[in-house]
Amino acid sequence: MEKQSLSKLDKWQAKYGVLVIALCCLYISISSWGQNWILKSMLVLGTFVCGAIGFFDVKRAIKEKHFRQ
Repeated sequence: MEKQSLSKLDKWQAKYGVLVIALCCLYISISSWGQNWILKSMLVLGTFVCGAIGFFDVKRAIKEKHFRQ
């Protein structure tokens, strides 16, 4: 099978999409800080989980880039 060429947006989304979600969770948790502690705790947890996934995705992409060169 032939590999389909990915657009720049698809490549960016695959590499940094989870980090954007983590930043959105962080922003919403800060903006709703005193209102609902259940929502706040879930958003903070989402920030940590998505941030960790995004960090390791970027780390893996950098390692693959250096490995190919």
